[in-house]
Parts: sequence; C-alpha cells; structure tokens
Amino acid sequence: LRTLVFIHGFGGKAMQWTYQLQEFCVKNRVIAFDLRGHGLSDKPPGRYTMDEIQADLVTALDWMGIATGPNPTEKIVLVGHSFGGAVVTEFTHRNPHRVERLILIASAGEYRLTGAGALALRLPLPLLRLAEPFTRKQLHAPARVLKPWFDNNLSKWNGWSMMRDITIPSLVIRGNRDVLFDPKLFEEVSRALPNAEEVDVGVSAHMVMLERRDAVNRAVKRFLEENRATWSANTATEEDVARAEMVRARPWLKNYGPGIPYTVAIPQIALHEFLRSASRRFPRRAAIHFEGRELTYHQLEQESNRFAHALIGLGISHGERVMLLLPNIPQMVISFYGTLKAGAVPVFTLPNTPPDELVRKVADSGTEVLVTIPQFAEAARQAQTQTPHLHHIIYTSVTEYLPPLKQQAIQWNRVRRAEYSLPPLNAGAHAFQTLLENQPKETPTVRLAPTDLAAIVYTGGTTADPKGVMLSHRNLVANTLQTRHWLPEVKEGRERFLCVIPFSHIYGLTTALNVPIALGATLILKARFEVEEVLETIKRERPTIFPGVPQMYVAISNFPGVRKYRVDSIKACISGSAPLAVETQEQFEKLTRGRLVEGYGLTEAAPVTHANPLNGLRKIGNIGLPIPSTEAKIVDLTRRKRPVEPGQIGELAIRGPQIMLGYWQNPDATREVLTEDGWLLTGDVAQMDADGYFRIVARKADMWYPADGKTQAPAFPRDVEEVLVEIPQVKEAAVVAIAGQPIAFIITKSDREGKSARPATADLIAYCKRRLPPEIVPRLVIFMDDFPRTFIGKVLRRELAKRYEEQNPL
Repeated sequence: LRTLVFIHGFGGKAMQWTYQLQEFCVKNRVIAFDLRGHGLSDKPPGRYTMDEIQADLVTALDWMGIATGPNPTEKIVLVGHSFGGAVVTEFTHRNPHRVERLILIASAGEYRLTGAGALALRLPLPLLRLAEPFTRKQLHAPARVLKPWFDNNLSKWNGWSMMRDITIPSLVIRGNRDVLFDPKLFEEVSRALPNAEEVDVGVSAHMVMLERRDAVNRAVKRFLEENRATWSANTATEEDVARAEMVRARPWLKNYGPGIPYTVAIPQIALHEFLRSASRRFPRRAAIHFEGRELTYHQLEQESNRFAHALIGLGISHGERVMLLLPNIPQMVISFYGTLKAGAVPVFTLPNTPPDELVRKVADSGTEVLVTIPQFAEAARQAQTQTPHLHHIIYTSVTEYLPPLKQQAIQWNRVRRAEYSLPPLNAGAHAFQTLLENQPKETPTVRLAPTDLAAIVYTGGTTADPKGVMLSHRNLVANTLQTRHWLPEVKEGRERFLCVIPFSHIYGLTTALNVPIALGATLILKARFEVEEVLETIKRERPTIFPGVPQMYVAISNFPGVRKYRVDSIKACISGSAPLAVETQEQFEKLTRGRLVEGYGLTEAAPVTHANPLNGLRKIGNIGLPIPSTEAKIVDLTRRKRPVEPGQIGELAIRGPQIMLGYWQNPDATREVLTEDGWLLTGDVAQMDADGYFRIVARKADMWYPADGKTQAPAFPRDVEEVLVEIPQVKEAAVVAIAGQPIAFIITKSDREGKSARPATADLIAYCKRRLPPEIVPRLVIFMDDFPRTFIGKVLRRELAKRYEEQNPL
C-alpha cells in the first residue's frame, strides 16, 4: 500500500485534488491536506512562515502514523502543486528518510509573481480585504492569511539549492500556457533536480491537475510504475486492473458523478468534533437561524458546552441516557451536542409520541434525563411516575431563543403566555436556562472512543413495534461524511439548510443536522411544517439546501401562487423516507431550478445508503446508487445469504461503516438482521439492474403469496397501488394483504366544492381486473379520510390491518 500525500498551492485547497484522489484511491492510500489558513483548516494568527507550515505537515503525518521513525519501512510519495511544490520540496530536503518519490506540478524554484498578482499582494491588508468578495472563487484563504503568507513565505522562498540536493526519483509536470509566474522558472526545475523526469502536458494554464486531469493522471501512473522502461500505452497498469475489478464488483461506481469519491476515509473522532471544528473555522457565521434570531457557531459551541457541564452536575456520566423530546428548536441542537460532550447517549423520540409510547421508550432505554417543552409536560410527568430511573426532567420553552420582540408579544398575550410557560418545577424538574447559568463555556474533558454509543434512535414502527437502534460515533461520523460527499458542489461555510424534517428522526438527524454542521452551514429551523409558513421562510431566508420528504415537496408545489415565494434559491434536495413520484420531482425542479433526487436509508444504517446522483443519470422509480464506502447486494428471499443475479428480485443487503451496532437490549432481533460478516439484511424487497441502480419493490413484511394456491410468486402492494392511483378520483392508495387476500384502502380527491369525489367500489375493482392478474385484484375496498401515519408521513400498514381485523372479527 503506497501513500500519496497531495499539497495544494498558495490560495488553494485540498478539494482541488479531487480527480487525482479519485484516480489513485483504488490501490493507494491518498491524503490531501488543507494547509494552514486555507480551505477548511484553522486560520490562527501567525506569520505563516515555511517553518510553521513544515511543522504542521510533520505533526499531521506523525499523528496519522505515516512514515514515522528514523527508518520508516514505508515512505511516502509527495505531490505538490504551485507553491505546494515548494512545501513538498522543503519537506523532502528536511526529511529525506520519509519520502520515496517527489512529484511537482506547475512548480518552480522561486515564485516571482508577474503582473497584477504581484502588485495586488503588496497592497496593505485593509485594501486587500476590500477585494475579498471578488476573489472567493479563485482564492480559498482570507486576505489576513494570504498577506503574511506572501510577505513571509512565498516572496522569500528560494529552493534551487535544495533541489540540487534531492536525489530521489522526481517527476516534473507543467503546461505550456502557464503565465502566472515567469515561464523560465518552471523550465529550470527538471534541470535542477538530479533524478527528474519532465512531462509537458501541452495546452494548460496554472491549474494543470484540473484542466488536464487525464494527462496528469497518466503521467503520474507511468512514473509510479515499478518497471517504467517496459511501460506502453497499451498495457494496463496494476491500478487499472484493480479499478476495473472494483467497478466489475460494484457496477454503480461507473455512474458516480464528477467529484464523488468511491470511498471516504472515516476519521477516528467523536461526532461533536464537527461542531467544534465549525466553531473554529467559522466562529462568527450563523449556525442557527430561528424565527429571526441567530446563534453563531461560537455561541452554539459555548451553549452546548454549558449544557454538557449541567448534565455532569446532575450526576450524568459516560453512557447514561438522555432523552430528547423536542421539536426543531435551538435547544434541540444544544442538548444533542451537549449530551455527546458529556459522554452521555442521546435517545430520540418524535414530538408526536403518545404518552404510553413515551413511557415504554423511557423504560426500554433506561433514560435518566428527559429534555422537553411544556406542551409535553403531562406525558413527561407520567413517564417519571412509572419509571423510577427517570430522575430529572429539564423543561425549556420555544420562546427562550426567540427575538426579544417576539418574546414580548407572547408575554402580552395571556393565552399564548400560558401555553409556553414552564410548568411548576417539582422535585427532579429543572429549567433549561437556570441549569445553564454560571456553567463553564469550555468543553468538558471526557474520553470517548469512535466505537462508543452515540445515539439510540427508535425505528418508525411501520411494520413492527419500534426498536431502539444503537448507533456509534463512527456510524454517525461516517454517514455524515458519506452524505456530504454525495453533494460535491456544496460550499463549506456558505450553504443555508432549511431544517423542517425533525431532528428526532434519523433522516433529519443526519441530513438536516449533522451534515450542515460539518459543512459550517446555517441551519434555518422550523419547529413544524406549515406550508405557507415554510414558504414565507424560503422567501425571506433564501435557503440553498432542503432535505425533506415527498409530502413536503408535493404540498409546496401545489400551493396557490407558489412562485411569488421565490423558491428558486433552493439548488439541491434529497428526498427520503418514502417513494418520490416522478411528477413531484419534475414539478418541484421546475419551480426551484434546482435538483431534487430520491434517496434511501433506514435507521439501522444511520440512515443514508443510496441516492440518485445530483448531476448524473437518474432513473425513474429507483432509489439510486450506493453512496461512497457502501456495499449493496440482492440476496435470495428465503436463503438470505445467497446473492441473486442482476434484475432478479430479492432482499436488499447493505454493508458499510454506517451500519448500526445492533438493537438496544435485543440481541435476538440483532442476529436476525446482522450477519457475522457485517451485512445488514434490510427487510426490503428490491432489485438491482446492470448499471448498479437499485429499486425498492416493497417491505418484505408487506408482500404476500396469493391465496389461490396456484401462484408461487409473491405479490407486492406497489403493483396494485400504482394501478389504483391511475383512477382520476383516487388521491392515495394503500394495499394490505389479510390471509393472502389484498384489501385496498383508498383516499379520494375532493371536487371543486371540497366534497369527496368517491367512485363506486364496483368500478374500482372492475378497473383493477382489466389491469392486474386476477390473483392480486383487491377483494375489498375501504374508503378513508386519511391513513394512520408516522410523524414524517409514512403509512402505518400494520395499523390499517389492525383496524380491518377489529371491524371484521372472525
């Protein structure tokens, strides 16, 4: 395993190496650092000298355990672009025992800028800051970093003598239209290095590895071949063979869009490190926007630290459970990250959890602290009475983080004041703000391992009773990064996420909370989904990313006068939790001019496993491709370990770093779905086509074998439902099989006067007889005003079956 370390240039960033990382990650370990002050790195005060940069590089490699010690067994290949070439040249000269080979791309022995660039960087810092809004696309570091970097480093560095001392094999790559520096400075490099090869990739400006990526990658491949003398253009390299084998085994990889890596390195960190990193990189950026008030990343970090200390003060220690019964308000974010920082385990339950279900979950999880709002006080007290281990209830009001004028308006309204006021604080009850008072603002010292439990999230219970899913820090860190890399065009520190999907649902927790925090984005919080209210927020706050569920996109698309709300700020949406109709997708994309793609996941996978590419082939009715570092296959429905051929129906199985630890206190259920070699059997019936796209057919629990005794093939609700919704009067259909007989539950559309346009049952069944095999034609049609649903809109089929059986006892 070779290690390639890529170093960007002055004003650059690690993401500029995307094409090289994709190309060489199959057979090698590839690393790209953001240099001090650039990209996503810290921007500490300092002189930004070469000595400081070298110390950073040594520290990073030592921390990762790469080429350490006086005689490392495996040395590294250093690749530098532009002034990154100076950094790797200097490193090689200082640490020759750690470097195997050196690759310099558009690099020189000294850096004398020509033209306007040289003049601009000699201007005083205040003037350079005025130009920042116009240079953000080209320069990935602020003026306060670039100015000292130029004055103390780039303008003074001269590496000609160092190059003459470097005797390891070296490769020099340059283009012939690079005019950023004096062309003679590029031409001299290969002559200065004693053991260098030179490749001129032809027409290219300074960003050679982006503009001529294929030529650069070919040159690097040839250089890294052990027997370069026997190389020929018609001979496949070992890396080519390895890549071809990987794509053959995982056909979806060939359909990945530009900038999406095959695999994602998972750092060995706790989940809340994303917040700490964002607070250091973007301290003044708004982390949360809630009804007109903002909390910066610096403030959010401090508030979560104070909450962590408050929990520790209540006696909560490592691994103990803290349940969060909260809507999407700032206190949910503060409590979640604060609980993690205290070493405790957040337990999630949806805001509409019935009191008896809340008691069951508190008892099942062993919750010791419950954080909630006054609206759920009665259910909270009931849980405390019935579960002796629930020692503390922390009450917080939605009003606490509202702007002062909105707080005052509620205080003046007697009814609303009573609704939002905290209940009497009896024994074991606490006020959120009182607990936070006088707590330290620093992060508490708590040791956590990546494999430690980070959250218990209960399954939706659509086909069975909810089970607590144990997700580790590594699971959630992995899925955050996997999902983030599926959105290659998002910009760190600049996006605005509309967060309506509940954080207490695993889909909301990852896509609407952890991903934007990792990006340093602004979270625009909405405590509930009211269509007009959400549209007013879109018009006012201009979100760029909107994770949601199909029902939300349908409601927005069909709202009267929707265009006046300027929804075109939204550039990307990933729809989850339920199938996305192509009509909904097309209508919403036409409104926003952004991209709406369907994804798939489940609580047991933290949750995202598949998604359609934002900028690639999207197949109607498919959940898309497995995301980076995710394996997927279809196995036989009965012999669950035996794979089936592409195109055949079977059970979807998934493996990857996001797969759960298991079910909370339920080892038997865990063994049913987790194989010894790490595969999760999802319980979803699916198929994969030759291109690696997956399609969900049904839940395995929802399929049935017709009762005619002749048909051996299973039947699926979707086959019947798709025919039923073709009927003009049918708004929604759900099919449930009782004793092998399909029963159709129907919601009809309303006419212009708002009355139900209910068709005759005989007409519905007659239509199905013309379109379906006789064994799956519904035997009975039941009309309903609405279906029982989960909080995010999934139909609870088991409740439909239960209601039918209650009304039709044997």
